[in-house]
Amino acid sequence: MKTGEIAKLQKEYLIPTYAPELALVEGSGTSVWDADGNEYLDFISGIAVLNIGHCHPKMVRAVQDQVGTLVHVSNLYYNEKQPLLAKALAEHSGLPGAKCFFCNSGAEANEGLIKLARLWGSDKGKYEIVTMRQSFHGRTLATLTATGQEKVQTGFAPLPSGFAYANFNDLRSIEEAITPHTAAVLVEALQGEGGVIPAEPEFLSNLRKLCDERGILLLCDEVQAGMGRTGRWFGFQNYDVLPDAFSLAKGLGNGFPIGAIVAGESLADVFQPGHHATTFGGTPLACAAALAVIEVIEEEELLANTMMMGAYLVEGLCEIAAKHKKWISEVRGIGLLLGLVLDVPALPLQKKLQEKGMLSLATAGNILRLLPPLNVSQKEIDLALGLVAEACEELHEEMAAQSPNPCECGMGQ
Repeated sequence: MKTGEIAKLQKEYLIPTYAPELALVEGSGTSVWDADGNEYLDFISGIAVLNIGHCHPKMVRAVQDQVGTLVHVSNLYYNEKQPLLAKALAEHSGLPGAKCFFCNSGAEANEGLIKLARLWGSDKGKYEIVTMRQSFHGRTLATLTATGQEKVQTGFAPLPSGFAYANFNDLRSIEEAITPHTAAVLVEALQGEGGVIPAEPEFLSNLRKLCDERGILLLCDEVQAGMGRTGRWFGFQNYDVLPDAFSLAKGLGNGFPIGAIVAGESLADVFQPGHHATTFGGTPLACAAALAVIEVIEEEELLANTMMMGAYLVEGLCEIAAKHKKWISEVRGIGLLLGLVLDVPALPLQKKLQEKGMLSLATAGNILRLLPPLNVSQKEIDLALGLVAEACEELHEEMAAQSPNPCECGMGQ
């Protein structure tokens, strides 16, 4: 089918929670092709999911082999892939005595973190979770309430109680939000959906101290920053901080649905039979996919590549920003989770790049988010930078033409 046929079928039979424009039908590495044969450089990676790129041969083989062996048995029985994956995640986490629970998505992982914190605090009268404004934790009722963005919550009242909000990178704000009923603080090391905002250097370490002083848990949402995207296995590791537990999804399965909770020794045995469960979480197939992802990251030294290519991409983006400093404010992020911060809406730049054959993602209104696979090459980054430079030049000319007075289009003093 061509794009028009697919779009017509989707409009007729799918609930319209999304408004796609392209129909992508094939992918390899950093490239994807649409139903009409057009090729695109993919710098979205399925929203930070395809950390080892499209259709990596090692993952393809792992999934094919597992499909022909054993797909699903439920968690009523052992399956050897689950403890092997849990062992790998626990060892990479650095959390003493870490254990894992597997589920199917980031929202489920964060929902599980919330339940875990409440169960831990239930005999202490602690149940409230403090989260950050502009955070994003999912779309279930509990996780959209945890998400500190009104636009995500609008229309779904009454929201579950037991959540309070504080300002990211503002320790005093968190202190003021903590009450005798607070069980945990849930935070991202780098806010992705909120605008690609990294934690300030001392913020997480000071937050760890505050949680210890108040006798509450520090939970990290690693759904977007985890699995090497920042150049470390997990985002919090850039700050030499250990949370009590953290959530994973997205890049863990490189497109195969899987989520996880990794809990340190203080929480590792809080959940007992009957407290939490999932039918599909941690199937042999999902765990085989995730194990292949970890092996590729290790064997191809993708953490080092992420840091090197991330620095190279930042350098190039900064050169572009310097040429358009009247309407491009800064480049920010860590590793290959980067944002080009504009003083104008980012969607026109996203659309212009798509027309040129590059996929990017506007977020938080004025941020162009760039999330290439972790095995992206310098040649591919050079190609992306050339396209960004062209698109910015064209957009600059269009804005200038629309507003002869530079101040009227955000391009003035």
